[in-house]
Amino acid sequence: MIDAIAQTIIVLNPDGKAIYANRVALDYTGLSLDEVRADNFRERVFHPEDVERLRLERQKGLSGSVPFENEQRARGKDGKYRWFFIRHNPFIDEKGNVTRWYATGTDIEYRKQAEDKLRQDEHELRQFIDFLPQHVAVLDKDGTLLQANKTLLDYMGFTLEEMKGAGTRGRISRDVHPEDLDRFEKERSAGLSKGRPFEMEKRLLGKDGRYRWFLVRCNPVLNDEGEVVRWFGTATDIEDCKQAENRVRNENVALREEIEHSSMFEEIVGSSESLRRVLGQVSKVAPTDSTVLISGETRTGKELIARAIHSRSNRSTRAFIRVNCAAMSPSLIASELFGHERGSFTGAHQRRLGRFESADGGTIFLDEVSEIPPETQVALLRVLQAHEFERVGGNQTVSVDVRVLAATNKDLRAAVADGTFRQDLFYRLNVFPIQVPALRDRVDDIPLLVEYLVDRYAKKAGKRIRSVSKSTLDLFQGYAWPGNIRELQNVVERAVVLCEGEIFCVDPSWLAPTSSSPTSPNPTTQTIPLVADLAEREKAMIENALRQAEGLISGPTGAAAKLGIPRKTLECKIRKFRINRHRFRTA
Repeated sequence: MIDAIAQTIIVLNPDGKAIYANRVALDYTGLSLDEVRADNFRERVFHPEDVERLRLERQKGLSGSVPFENEQRARGKDGKYRWFFIRHNPFIDEKGNVTRWYATGTDIEYRKQAEDKLRQDEHELRQFIDFLPQHVAVLDKDGTLLQANKTLLDYMGFTLEEMKGAGTRGRISRDVHPEDLDRFEKERSAGLSKGRPFEMEKRLLGKDGRYRWFLVRCNPVLNDEGEVVRWFGTATDIEDCKQAENRVRNENVALREEIEHSSMFEEIVGSSESLRRVLGQVSKVAPTDSTVLISGETRTGKELIARAIHSRSNRSTRAFIRVNCAAMSPSLIASELFGHERGSFTGAHQRRLGRFESADGGTIFLDEVSEIPPETQVALLRVLQAHEFERVGGNQTVSVDVRVLAATNKDLRAAVADGTFRQDLFYRLNVFPIQVPALRDRVDDIPLLVEYLVDRYAKKAGKRIRSVSKSTLDLFQGYAWPGNIRELQNVVERAVVLCEGEIFCVDPSWLAPTSSSPTSPNPTTQTIPLVADLAEREKAMIENALRQAEGLISGPTGAAAKLGIPRKTLECKIRKFRINRHRFRTA
């Protein structure tokens, strides 16, 4: 009967020694019953790697009186090993003593092969998931972390055990950016409760101490009843996309600002020798990345020169960011230029990118660069030297590739001498200087400019103006234009509005010099001599103060202090009266 059973059966005495084997066992091993009963039976049949383990398991099992089981590899008569599931059942006599052990063996080779194949597949799948560039995490139905791939662990700088042991929310939630945490938790809870795929964005802290933006997608794993048993989450790095979005957003903001404060020209108009000389310099420096310092009186078109340099450069397809340094509060200019972190100062409710980051890859134009305060000059110098900076209130270094164009209507060398402008910054800005001529030095361009402006404003006003009177051109070319091109623009616009015919002309009184003769018979100008006299007296007082201060404006011994007026007020008056304060300096 035992021989007819399809399983291998070996009968053991209470000590575990084989005393009988059925025909199936003998046929499989190719051994005789005497060989099975021999002491070296196990060494001949069992796999060498299993012998010691089986000895310990058998010793423990045979010491009791309850069934036990194990798995082992047994060699067949063909010399090959196959896996068997062995179950030991005791035969107990009336006194409760074990008199025999019946060991039945079931061939489980195919099951073991399937398990090995499944284990290999799992290992290969794990390797594949580890090699994915995305962060991959497996969560239980409540959102607790169960598994994480190597990419995620390497980014976070923790082991899986450390990630799982960081509280109920897990390490990932703990290292979400503080500004994103509340939103992330709400979106996460809502998504888990609905049991449907969902996605969200967050900034996650890496082992390098920096936050990066990730797009997180979570998909549920359902059982046969449609219940969520697991969540499979992936996180894709979108930091570069976010930076590009912010850059585009800031460029759009800057573009709107430029439209609102657009220059009076869409292009540079003129053909005078002085202008051609400037444009020649523009053509030479534009293809390079050299820093350019554009100097000239106010309203001479320095920004147009900067735009011309940008449009002819290799950066013409990227942003041109204009910054009027004089229009910003000295306490906020660093934030405007370099950005700030949340909470870095009162009112900083969120992180903001600065103009330099917005101009990354393009050009930044620093108008009125002389107005930058000394503490911000240091940061600007670093950008010019190392192309990097930190946002206000932050410690993360930001690298940028920006070409810097600067403009000023002041003498920066004099500002260096006064101690209001850093000498090293001046040399960094003054790599390629361009001096824009005043309109009075471009008399030959005035007819072209007038024609251009008349045509422009006539179209806006819906008027048809065919020509410009010669007397008006003579008047324009004989006037000094202290307000330069902007003054010319305003005069032309006003005249177009008032023009009744097809010939453009201007009332000469609009451009009357302030130093008119005191004996002028025109009753409408009888106030001019008094105004001119007061202006001359004011100019004389300023020159006298500058002489006493040896050309210095600011400081306790400067001319501003001697006159009892603010420094900026004095500088405006010096420009107004065209006083060369440097001639009062001593050697």
